[in-house]
Amino acid sequence: MALAKTKIAGLDSDALWDRGYHPDGTLSSGTTTLWDDSHHEHDTISTRTFGFWLYMLSDAMILAAMFTAFAVLSHNYAGGPTAADIMHPRFAFQETLLIFSSVLAVGLSMSALKHGNRAGLIGGIAVAFAIGVVFLGMEFREFSGLITHGITPERSAFLSAYFAMVMAHSLHLIFGLLWMGVMVVQILRQGFTDKVIYRLLNLKIFWQFQAVIWVCVFTFIYL
Repeated sequence: MALAKTKIAGLDSDALWDRGYHPDGTLSSGTTTLWDDSHHEHDTISTRTFGFWLYMLSDAMILAAMFTAFAVLSHNYAGGPTAADIMHPRFAFQETLLIFSSVLAVGLSMSALKHGNRAGLIGGIAVAFAIGVVFLGMEFREFSGLITHGITPERSAFLSAYFAMVMAHSLHLIFGLLWMGVMVVQILRQGFTDKVIYRLLNLKIFWQFQAVIWVCVFTFIYL
């Protein structure tokens, strides 16, 4: 097969041929490959983790639409309470510290998984679970206080968008906590199988994503 005249890295085809280049993508020494046309199978863990990333992208688009709706409706108070009346940035900052601590606990549990430490893994998940429960308790306290004073979603477009945005995040956290409980049971029963490992990796991705979303909530809604 003749090598067509071309320029690669400042060299024409004759110069490349003289240096040992062949059209199959290898050098004459046989030690360097410029590209690989062979097919490689993907392992189960990486394939399913990639699929979960695709799901997270779709979830991110839904939440982005909700943030957009809040931006449009954030000043439609309809004569009701304003953002300054119901939001407490210091309280929300405490929640921010909690969710960051929970993410840190999950990260440490993944380090234990890397070293095959079952007790460390379960302990990290348990700490993350406990902190997540405290976070949800604070959000429940905030919402119950608002509802007690007659500040409900139907009062104005602003309150509808606010309740929808924060409660959507809370529902994600509830799902994540249930996921943690299920994973602890599976770790105890099945050990470190491929299925358990990829579910744990996806749990880590999901929980870290919730922290990112909360940072957006804290920044664009509470501040």
